[in-house]
Amino acid sequence: MKPMLLLVEDDDAIAELVAMHLRESNFDVQRESNGTAAMRAAAQRRFELVILDLMLPGADGLDVCRHIRALPDYVPLIIISARTTETHRILGLELGADDYLPKPFSVLELVARVRALLRRTDRLRDPGNGAAVIRFGKFTLDPIKRELRRAEQPIGLTLREFDLLYHLARHPNQVFSRIDLLNRVWGAGFDGYEHTVNSHINRLRSKIEDNPQDPRLIETVWGMGYRLRSDVVAS
Repeated sequence: MKPMLLLVEDDDAIAELVAMHLRESNFDVQRESNGTAAMRAAAQRRFELVILDLMLPGADGLDVCRHIRALPDYVPLIIISARTTETHRILGLELGADDYLPKPFSVLELVARVRALLRRTDRLRDPGNGAAVIRFGKFTLDPIKRELRRAEQPIGLTLREFDLLYHLARHPNQVFSRIDLLNRVWGAGFDGYEHTVNSHINRLRSKIEDNPQDPRLIETVWGMGYRLRSDVVAS
């Protein structure tokens, strides 16, 4: 069965071009042209991935992003937008987008990013990948189920947040600069900003720290980068 993608784009010409290339690349595509319909579609069925424009009639794309991230099942999400400022890009990533592609963009690059994001998702869900469960503090990080739990309570993470936390937890007490983390978690050649790392660290802290303003798990080593404290990682 072909993976079903949700394309949320109000520009007919862009939507038709993107959908055509995705279908030629062996994906099924459901297209919605306004934010309200997109939220309804995302609630009614599970998509393998969402491609989301920000400037939409009806509900704004950022509201759609919030709605999708509030759903119980995680779905990878790529934002495409003519809003190309760093502020909009960071806001989209902070709201839970896994990738952000500014307009105008190459449709072939978009298809490549879709494939790359789905491959990463599949690897994390693959029980044969040999990845080990990591326990630190009150938390259990399971790379096979792509699940973080505090005691028995699940904590929702985006794919990138999970990758980032898992990388830090696999290398306890090791300091990584923002450039290191961009290369190791986002991938070499990622066209992003170092501030993207800050944003994801802040989101992780808001989810796992007792007091995000005074973090005890993910520490900032001033002038160097970030680390997960070794004394809270169970052996």
